[in-house]
Amino acid sequence: MSEVASIKKLQLGQVLLGRQIVTAEQIDEALSQQRDSGHKKLLGELLVEMGFCTENQIASALAEAYSVPYAPVSPKLCDPGVVELLPREFLEEHAVLPLFKVRGVLTVALSEPSNVFLIDEIERLAGCRVQVVCATAHDIRATLQSYMPAANVFVIDDIIDDSALEDFTMIENLPEDISDLEEVAGQSPVVKLVNYLIYNAVHENASDIHIEPDEKKLRVRYRVDGRLYEKIRPPYQMHAAIVSRIKIMAELDIAQRRLPQDGSIHVLMQSRPIDLRVSVMPGTFGEKVVIRVIDARRILTNLESLGFSYENLQRFRKIINAPNGIVLVTGPTGSGKNTTLYAALAELNNEQVNICTVEDPVECHMTAINQFEVHDAAGFTFANALRSLLRQDPDIVMVGEIRDQETASIAVQAALTGHLVLSTLHTNDAPGAITRLVDLGIAPYLVSASLIGVLAQRLVRKICPNCKEEFEPALTIRRMVEKWFGSVPKFYRGIGCKKCRNTGYVGRIAIHELFIPDDRIQDMIVQGATLKALRSAAIETGMRPLHVDGVDKIAAGITTIDEILRVANVNE
Repeated sequence: MSEVASIKKLQLGQVLLGRQIVTAEQIDEALSQQRDSGHKKLLGELLVEMGFCTENQIASALAEAYSVPYAPVSPKLCDPGVVELLPREFLEEHAVLPLFKVRGVLTVALSEPSNVFLIDEIERLAGCRVQVVCATAHDIRATLQSYMPAANVFVIDDIIDDSALEDFTMIENLPEDISDLEEVAGQSPVVKLVNYLIYNAVHENASDIHIEPDEKKLRVRYRVDGRLYEKIRPPYQMHAAIVSRIKIMAELDIAQRRLPQDGSIHVLMQSRPIDLRVSVMPGTFGEKVVIRVIDARRILTNLESLGFSYENLQRFRKIINAPNGIVLVTGPTGSGKNTTLYAALAELNNEQVNICTVEDPVECHMTAINQFEVHDAAGFTFANALRSLLRQDPDIVMVGEIRDQETASIAVQAALTGHLVLSTLHTNDAPGAITRLVDLGIAPYLVSASLIGVLAQRLVRKICPNCKEEFEPALTIRRMVEKWFGSVPKFYRGIGCKKCRNTGYVGRIAIHELFIPDDRIQDMIVQGATLKALRSAAIETGMRPLHVDGVDKIAAGITTIDEILRVANVNE
C-alpha cells in the first residue's frame, strides 16, 4: 500500500476554513448540494462550480489535507522522457502527470491525492515507488497535451539518418498482390521509410514529396527551391505498402485505388507541428502520391526577410496600413503569395483590430487571428464564407484566393464599405490584376474605386554561399543586363558543392513588381484602357518591373542572371 494511504488526513473543509477561503455557510451549502445529487461530485468540485473558490485554492488545500506538496505544474517542470512510462489512455482518463524519476522514485502530479487505489495502480504500471504532488486537473491536462498530442498526430523524431534504410530489404520480395495491406503498412520497414521521407523532407526544406511508380521501378523525389530532384529508389514491391501507410496516416480509404483521394497528416518533429497535405492519384503503373509539406516555421516570417527593396517595402507597408481597399498579391502557383500575405497579417496584427481569414486550406495557424477554412463539398465556399465573415465585424479580411465573380464582387463591396481586403490572384504581372477583375465581371469603375495596390512576385533561387564565386558572363548577357539596369560591376554564381547538392543554389528570395494606381491610372481603368497602356503608365509613375528588381539582386550577388531570365519577362 502506498505511503499516502497511511497519512491521517484533515478534512478539506477544515483547511479551507482555516485559510479563510470560504465560510462555514458556504461549505454547508455545498455539502447540502452534494447530498441532493447523491454524492456524484466531490466537495472541491462543487465549491469551484458555485464560485466560492478557485481550482488552484482547492488543489493547495487538498495538498495540505493529505500532507503532500502542492505544485502548479507546467511543461517546464516535467521531464518528457518519463511521460511515456505510463500508457497514454491511463494518463488521460485519470488526469495523471508523471513529472520526473529520481533514484527509482517516480514523482507524479494528481488532482485527487486521496485516491490510494489509483496511486497503487500507478506503482504497479510504472514498476517503482511513487511520490505524489497535488495539482489542478486543468494544469495536468494542459501539460499532458503539450507532450502527448492528439491521437491523429504522428511523432517522427526517432528517424534521424539514413540508417532507416537498412531494413528495406526485409520486404523486398513481397508479392505484388498484398492481401492485407493494412497489416503490411504497419510493419517496421514501411513505417521507417515513410517517417524517413517526411523527416528528411522537412530538414531539406522540401515543399513537396513525390512518390512515383513506373514499370517495375519506384522513385521518390523532393521539390526543393522549386526544382525536383531524386531522393531515393525504394524496392518496387514496397509501393503498395508505402501508399497504404500514407493513406492510413491521412485517414483515407486504403481499399480505394481507382479514384483520386485527398487528405491531411499532422506530425510532430522536435515538438513543433508540421502539416502534410496528401494527394493520391491512380496512374498507369499504380497510385502516385504527392505530399505538400507545410512548415509554419518557414511560412511565418516578417516583411523585411522577403526580399523587398527599400522603396518597395515602404510603399507596400503604406498600402497595407490603409483603412480600406483591396490589396492583391499575384503570381503563379508556388510563388510565395501566401507567405507574403501571412507576413503582412503578422505586421498588422494587434489587439485593436479584428483580423479574419478565409483560406483553402489554412496553411499556418496565427495567434489572435480568426481563421476559417472553406469546405466546398459542404457548401462553405469562398463566397459564402466571405459573405458570412462580413457579419463578424472584421477590420481586415484576408481571402485566400479570388477565384470567381461572386467572391470578387463581395471583396469589392467589402473594400468599399470600410474594410481592408487582402487576397491573391493568378496573373502574369501586377497591372494584369485589373483586366482579370474586369474579366471576372467587376465593373471598371468599381475596380478603380476599390483597388489600392497590386504586388506581383516570383521566387528565384539564391546563390549557395559555400561555393559562390565571381565569374565573367558572355558579352551578350552583359550587354542585356546593362540595357536593363546600367553597369553591373561583378557577376556571381555557385559552382556546386555537397551543401547545395551540386546545384549552386540554396534557398529562394522573391523579386517584386508593386503597382499602386494614382488618379491618372484610376481614370484609365474607368475608361477601359488596355493592359499595355496600363503597364506603360504604371512604369512611368514609378513601378519597377520584375526583371529590374531581379537585376538589383544580381548586382548584390544574391542570385544569377539565369534565374532572372527563367522567371521574368525581359522584353520591355
